[in-house]
Amino acid sequence: MPLALALSPHLDDAAFSAGGALAHMAREGWEVVVATIFTATVPSPTGFALACQTDKGLPPEADYMAIRRAEDRRACEALGAGALHLPLREAPHRGYGSAAALFGPPRSDDMAHLHAAEAIAPLLRDLRPELVLAPQAIGGHVDHVLTVRAIQLLDIRLPLLWWRDFPYTIRADTPRRPFEAMLATLPETALPTEPEAKHRACAAYTTQLGYQFGGPEGLARILAATGGQETARAQGAVPLTRAA
Repeated sequence: MPLALALSPHLDDAAFSAGGALAHMAREGWEVVVATIFTATVPSPTGFALACQTDKGLPPEADYMAIRRAEDRRACEALGAGALHLPLREAPHRGYGSAAALFGPPRSDDMAHLHAAEAIAPLLRDLRPELVLAPQAIGGHVDHVLTVRAIQLLDIRLPLLWWRDFPYTIRADTPRRPFEAMLATLPETALPTEPEAKHRACAAYTTQLGYQFGGPEGLARILAATGGQETARAQGAVPLTRAA
């Protein structure tokens, strides 16, 4: 059975951006694994990091990332995918102290891309994927940017699908495309999708729905407006579907 490995910066990015394609591949006989990079619990968060959970209605004592990891397992189950969680800290726990900072240039002292590359390398070695999926970093979120940098460091010699980062793709306030020059050389490809499975997976991230979409109804409305379509930049000979 061929294996597809999705490298997701956060616990929702793969489902939001390429969930339909991942579900379709699983249905077509692929083994699909979603490896999320920035998932570590940081005890007793303060400042902006704490606000990132309390502004979603969670009390300070809640283990926010444990809740999110559980959501991700449910989402991946809806996609027919396995879930792996890598123990790196999200940007608010690495010195980024505001929402604006999250979408600015990476800090000069932030070595998360090196740590991410170290964490991803064993997955490539042990899982032996035939296809890798990853973000384009549209919107410029620092964790997305450093995920792409980690992949560049690894120089992955495998077919790659670079997904469009949803919902940043539909937001006027996060238009940055830091890797546009690199990606412009690659053909844009419409992906075969399973919209209903994607909706179920996205809906599993209950802590994020109010902030990202205004609630479950907003999620349904925004996904419907996309028509279920997903596109990606294809690097190499990408096998979009394959039977077991």
